[in-house]
Amino acid sequence: MFEKSFITDCEGPLTLNDNAFELSANFIRQGDELFKTLSLYDDYLADIVKRENYKAGNTLKLILPFFIAENLDNEDLVEFSRNHIYAVNDSKFLLKYLQNAMNTYIVSTSYGQYIEAVSDYMELPFKNTFYTKVNLDKLTLNSEEIEKINEFKELILDNPTDYELFDDIFFSQIVEMGIYDEIKDIDVVGGEGKKLAIDEIIERDGIDVNEILYIGDSITDVEPLDFAHKNNGISISFNGNEYPLKVAEIAIVSPSAIATAVIADIYVKNDKNKVLEFINDYNNADDYEKLFTDYDIDLEIKDKFFSVFNNHEYPIIEIITEDNFDSILKVSKDMRNNIRGQDIGGLG
Repeated sequence: MFEKSFITDCEGPLTLNDNAFELSANFIRQGDELFKTLSLYDDYLADIVKRENYKAGNTLKLILPFFIAENLDNEDLVEFSRNHIYAVNDSKFLLKYLQNAMNTYIVSTSYGQYIEAVSDYMELPFKNTFYTKVNLDKLTLNSEEIEKINEFKELILDNPTDYELFDDIFFSQIVEMGIYDEIKDIDVVGGEGKKLAIDEIIERDGIDVNEILYIGDSITDVEPLDFAHKNNGISISFNGNEYPLKVAEIAIVSPSAIATAVIADIYVKNDKNKVLEFINDYNNADDYEKLFTDYDIDLEIKDKFFSVFNNHEYPIIEIITEDNFDSILKVSKDMRNNIRGQDIGGLG
């Protein structure tokens, strides 16, 4: 075990995917619009209404009846996930380096079938991952219920902002179906679920609460980022939207995960204060190569950084303040949309 733990979300900091969105778009007619609509509803329930016992990321539960209505099974999820992994540039390099320097984990809201595929691709032990466990083979609908689910889909698509209608569909009508008994027990690893995963990691690794680095990009990362920030750990929004930027201490805006590796390398060898000192110097530097030498950045990381950013358009690495929040949010969302696409980038 190492003295510090690196904990990262998957979709955003490591991959360009939104696996559940892509599954919906591939297997359900108008599934892309359906998923985007349910994602906004999910944000509404988690962030606006703050529905009791509701976790951000529950879109992964809301979409399940629509998967079953299309006869999806576990093998469909496994095969699709393995064939559709789109990695952030240098994310595999990042995890390879980190596994020799820190206790390294993926904590993701995504389905386990996708996370297992990613862990194989990234060569990270699957036991070092946390994810939403879903067994599609245990979920069933009778023919009458399938017809009803398809009717619900059309109603949702025709009335995309009628959240009273959605409440009735998901919390009154689907509740009466047999599938609900299985869905209600699914523990989505989002928001508070990710924070609970961090608690388990801290206990497993025998480290203090201030010896973690957490990096995320969306609403499901708010609780773990807030926890890391408040407990004097490292909290990073990577190409994040407004949700992580409101609670993280550090923003990285970059098309490559090598920027994350720079911060992680400094944290491995030093402490949080040294990381913050580097960020201040980075934003006032005239000679970046000298700066990296002064901070003893790992030579392989240094070489890759200057190879990736050889046009001198260096990534944004800043401490988030009230003064720079709006400007960082704009470029962060722009980068998010540019590298992940408007559909995925726009999801909460």
